[in-house]
Amino acid sequence: MSTVLEVSSDWLRLREAEDAHARSARLAAAVPALLPEGPATVHDLGSGTGSMMRWLAPALPGPQTWVLHDWNAQLTALASRAEPPLDRGGRPVALRSVVGELETLTAADLSGASLVTASALLDVLTAREAHAIVDACVAAGAPALLSLSVTGDVEVRPWNAADIRVARAFNAHQRREVGGRRLLGPYGGRIVRGLFELAGYRVRTALTTWRLDAGRPGLLAEWFDGWLGAAEEQVPALRGELAGYRSLRERQLRRGELSAVVYHLDLLAWPR
Repeated sequence: MSTVLEVSSDWLRLREAEDAHARSARLAAAVPALLPEGPATVHDLGSGTGSMMRWLAPALPGPQTWVLHDWNAQLTALASRAEPPLDRGGRPVALRSVVGELETLTAADLSGASLVTASALLDVLTAREAHAIVDACVAAGAPALLSLSVTGDVEVRPWNAADIRVARAFNAHQRREVGGRRLLGPYGGRIVRGLFELAGYRVRTALTTWRLDAGRPGLLAEWFDGWLGAAEEQVPALRGELAGYRSLRERQLRRGELSAVVYHLDLLAWPR
């Protein structure tokens, strides 16, 4: 995955507050009842700088140990250097990190896991990686809380007919092949849900949203530039055809008139 995912710590920092607001509190509230009694070990896949840990750890009983899995050692190092969050009882969580590719994940890697988590991950997986994650969770008998998988649905306001063309090109970009890896894109969340169900797990889902507007202009600007930029990379002709569209949206952004709703799928899966 490291050949595809080059995620900056600045982008992760910029989006963390919106991620925290968007994730399903209803699914998170169901997690404590699925945990065994005593100390919990949570494996966070594609952990980045640890935003999922900072969001979820305070809602779970302790003591907790979080194992951060990522292919980017620089991001896990940032997470390890930060002050650890506190569990529901006010105790700091213990932390360790594992650097490696998720397609090689096995049940042994999740040995002793009380819970497996991920955020903004499933849409950038391949089918092989998705199978590896589900197989490892099932073999370990661990529940999984997997948040913020892009569905491909976006509402940009004010509406413009070009939004449809951009969305289609962006979604095709999400499904592109890079370095021999075919990404699941908007199908990632639904595919992983189906894999868990085929394995006999119970699954609950929630539709969650980023709501971007003038209240967070920096995040909105970065998201829009990335959304349109990915579409133009996928369909280069759009650069010329939609030059006026980009200029219009940038003016609307500067005037505080632009907003967007970005839809995601969250899922909670656990053994029967």
